[in-house]
Amino acid sequence: MKHDIKPTRAWAEEMDQRDGLARFREEFYLKKGSIYLDGNSLGLLSRRAENSLLEMLSSWRERGIDGWTDGKHPWFHLSEQLGAQLAPLVGATPKEVIATGSTTVNLHQLLATFYQPEGKRIKIVADALTFPSDIYAMKSHVKLHGLELAEGLIQVESKDGQVVEEEALIEAMTDEVAIIVLPSVLYRSGQILNMERLTKAAHERGILIGFDLCHSIGAIPHHLSEWGVDFAFWCNYKYVNAGPGSVGGLYVNQRHHGQFPGLAGWFGSAKDVQFDMDHTLQPASHAGAFQIGTPHVLSLAPLLGSLEIFHEAGIDELRKKSLLLTRYLMNLVDTQLADMDFSFGNPLEDTRRGGHICLIHKEAVRICKALKARGVIPDYRAPNVIRLAPMALYTSYIEVWEAVERLKAIMENKEYEGYKKERGVVA
Repeated sequence: MKHDIKPTRAWAEEMDQRDGLARFREEFYLKKGSIYLDGNSLGLLSRRAENSLLEMLSSWRERGIDGWTDGKHPWFHLSEQLGAQLAPLVGATPKEVIATGSTTVNLHQLLATFYQPEGKRIKIVADALTFPSDIYAMKSHVKLHGLELAEGLIQVESKDGQVVEEEALIEAMTDEVAIIVLPSVLYRSGQILNMERLTKAAHERGILIGFDLCHSIGAIPHHLSEWGVDFAFWCNYKYVNAGPGSVGGLYVNQRHHGQFPGLAGWFGSAKDVQFDMDHTLQPASHAGAFQIGTPHVLSLAPLLGSLEIFHEAGIDELRKKSLLLTRYLMNLVDTQLADMDFSFGNPLEDTRRGGHICLIHKEAVRICKALKARGVIPDYRAPNVIRLAPMALYTSYIEVWEAVERLKAIMENKEYEGYKKERGVVA
């Protein structure tokens, strides 16, 4: 992508006037005077997501138990319906995706299904910078198979503590590895891993590979089926804006359909026989087989409205704007915050950078508190990371300019010194 970005307010104003996605900003509940740059942790509520939730409550109120089979969106097939709507965001066929569970529950299901250590192939490969919950799940399955952690789990280290070298990940793909689980985008630095390259390398060595898409779905295009990825899992409350604790999703490549789920539950049944109540499970012939329990209908509902917006906006257009926003933000940091001891932990190249910027500063925790006091909502990650995520659907270019101006004032006036150097319970 070619850039002609100028680190000026005038450039931001011009871009906002030309922005073909600007109309979607009106869809969201934006707090007056506040600049929300934390959508990579929790996306904002849209009016359509609110309406789809209210519609589902109305269905419950008016239909009672008949809501499972009647109404605009019958609950019995809702997970499959939403799986089909999520599929374009991950580059999959409708039958390869299901809206279900949560990130960690879905990872447990996928590991229980696909991690089958045998002979010398007993190891799981992960990276040392991945989100802790993924590691907790992997360690659980190593232990469940009676293995010691040291022999069952390999965590590939980072040279700089910010990014992971793909060459090191490939080097770890030995004939002792059974499965690999990696993030598509690293949650701290925003580094994108080359999923196509890593999948090809894994398959050449007879290894299954899956990805955690929590920090990429809704932010970057994917082509999971084309790349041949074995499985993936994610949450929908970040870039997809489906609400706190919303139902997640999982993808299973169609070549694995028919494999019995490692954690069986009745909503993994083929729909036509589910209510036969037979004690022998007949799994669905698609990704729906990997559901476990009854779907959380009210937590699925906001996805209906949110995904409408994504399909209208288009993930490719969202990615183009996201890259411009983050590049503009980086340019402003370089020009407006020079000599203030900030550095970038994220890759600078567009092809390697996800949807957020990782600013490193020794006073990060206090700076984040000062930003909040000035109406800029950032995200802190210990010990020294400020994550800033301008969202293509609802962040304007002028807001990026204003956020950096407020940060500049904080640094010039040393406002951060008025805050304790300790994080809150939730960061």
